Amino acid sequence: MSEEQRAAAQLPAQQRSGCPINAAIEVVGDRWTMLVLRDIMFGDRRHFRQLQSQSEEGIASNILADRLKTLVDTGLLTRDEVRRGQRATYSLTEPAIQLVPVLVALASWGLRHRPTTHELRVRAELLEAGGPRLWAEFMDELRERHLGIARPDTGRPTATERLAEAYAQAVATGE
Repeated sequence: MSEEQRAAAQLPAQQRSGCPINAAIEVVGDRWTMLVLRDIMFGDRRHFRQLQSQSEEGIASNILADRLKTLVDTGLLTRDEVRRGQRATYSLTEPAIQLVPVLVALASWGLRHRPTTHELRVRAELLEAGGPRLWAEFMDELRERHLGIARPDTGRPTATERLAEAYAQAVATGE
């Protein structure tokens, strides 16, 4: 058996190939999955109703439920165990947190090649300008919030605070 045949035999049945790009796209490649991750990461929306009611794109409840289940099943989110009538909280896992640079790259591409609004582009501009250092700080904040790992104290405003301030200023000026 060749090396490629051995590798193919170890792939999950639903995966089309062993290509790393394909493997990633099969998990996060549809529109709604990336937007759900965006809203959890950048909007701190961690409950079903928040994700649905505050979605800029208007995600349908059945689509959201499916994407959340898929994200939990693929190990990008965890869902806490709750009793009937309680709200489940979704948390990012380390693999999801490591998607921050990917989301920044997608946003940067969108800034250059697609029409956007000032209010919704200002955070992407800040992340692009801040580069890997800002992304790392933001990822540390996500690890603290979602995984309980204490982040280093930098002595300056957090990445989340800087992103929120940039957005608030954009909304206030109405540009």
